[in-house]
Amino acid sequence: QVQLVESGGGLVQAGKSLRLSCAASGSIFSINAMGWYRQAPGKQRELVATITRGAITNYADSVKGRFTISRDNAKNTVSLQMNSLKPEDTAVYYCNAQIRMRSYSTYLSSWGQGTQVTVSS
Repeated sequence: QVQLVESGGGLVQAGKSLRLSCAASGSIFSINAMGWYRQAPGKQRELVATITRGAITNYADSVKGRFTISRDNAKNTVSLQMNSLKPEDTAVYYCNAQIRMRSYSTYLSSWGQGTQVTVSS
């Protein structure tokens, strides 16, 4: 079994910063890409940022220049530094990781339980 546990969400004023963290644990052989997604009320889940094992990053246009994703391969963690937050960033943020549990198995997509980020104007 694999678990992804997020932390760091909360309520913050517009213009302020938050840092989200996610730790993967359990039966893990290797992790490929990791990322953050978000889902606002009444909207579909959308990509925020992803990072490969080799630290190649990809960002949604709406967060470029404000958010920074990073990871620690030794600790199986991924973080999202969110600066200059806007009310439209309000959503539940989900951690995602492509995890292989055995050397001979395929990568499976695993999700965290989500953490609420609320930005007030």
